[in-house]
Amino acid sequence: MRYYIHQKENWPNFTWDNGKVINLLSEARNLQGRLIGKMESMGFELRDEASLEILTLDVLKSAEIEGELLNPEQVRSSIARRLGMEYAGVIASDRDVDGIVDIMIDATENCFEPLTAERLFDWHAALFPMGRSGIFKITVGDWRKDTSGKMQVVSGAAGREKVHFQAPDAELVEMEMERFLKWFNGENETDLVIKAAIAHLWFVTIHPFQDGNGRIARALTDMLLAQSDKSTQRFYSMSAQIGKERKEYYGVLEKTQRGDFDITEWIKWFLSCLINALKATETLLARILLKADFWNRHAETIINERQKKVINRLLDGFEGKLTSMKWAKIAKCSKDTAIRDINDLIKKDILQKSSAGGRSTSYELNMTK
Repeated sequence: MRYYIHQKENWPNFTWDNGKVINLLSEARNLQGRLIGKMESMGFELRDEASLEILTLDVLKSAEIEGELLNPEQVRSSIARRLGMEYAGVIASDRDVDGIVDIMIDATENCFEPLTAERLFDWHAALFPMGRSGIFKITVGDWRKDTSGKMQVVSGAAGREKVHFQAPDAELVEMEMERFLKWFNGENETDLVIKAAIAHLWFVTIHPFQDGNGRIARALTDMLLAQSDKSTQRFYSMSAQIGKERKEYYGVLEKTQRGDFDITEWIKWFLSCLINALKATETLLARILLKADFWNRHAETIINERQKKVINRLLDGFEGKLTSMKWAKIAKCSKDTAIRDINDLIKKDILQKSSAGGRSTSYELNMTK
């Protein structure tokens, strides 16, 4: 029985109904154009800040989808270093953080360069610098070998697993990837946004690596979307939106991989997800503009590095209430020093006591000054 799309005749001759996707594609393209136009009207510093924010979000959320929680400050610092950007509070980052950052930056900054097997192998090796996925040793920088059985996507407890998908046999992977790469680098008739949707589906269906396929598929998606934007800077995050729509993503993916070659529903979902990602950027840009306006208004105010660090955390969307204890933890100082910093900023009308009640006094930015 041929359960999966890759097992059927005419694989991978995908088809879709243009009439059912054209309105979504038009909306996505319109939003892309408006966003790129808005970014081009901003100064270099604001564009760099927006790109740094988006890339940080992209890396964090792409890893989070796979159950891996990275340190946000390490990710941000790693990206800033690689882009040659000044960033207050730059800290050292782990090799696994640098690895996924390298992939995302290569995919977008070099989006017009050909995609090759060697480039994919380099990406995979960067994802697993120790040659292990968790505690398990895996094949790194090469196609999977399936030495322990067929490659399956499963869920559920041991003994009661549910198989969601079974990838092509390992001996077929090299041939499958040669065909995929030839299409990826050569096909130029399909709209690049539609091509990004197809590439994502096609790559995760081949599942060419022992691990890391989802993260690399999302990097390929960003690569084609960067081509479609004609920009090597990223101003929206598909990974963040896929994370928000994770249940729907896996649902439509499984249905498509068990279906026929009409992938209209997959493309509709992808375009809707992209539209949501583009709309979500509006909130982020508003925060960046607010941050820039704040520092412009306080350009002449004397503020020490600890204070700058905590203020930036507040401007970036600090969750919860800011207390003197939290201040001390963020700024890595004593509670007495934290209280002195806070009182100094209150005198300068930068901080104020929060009106919200609670057992501990909390503080917030005074955005009216």
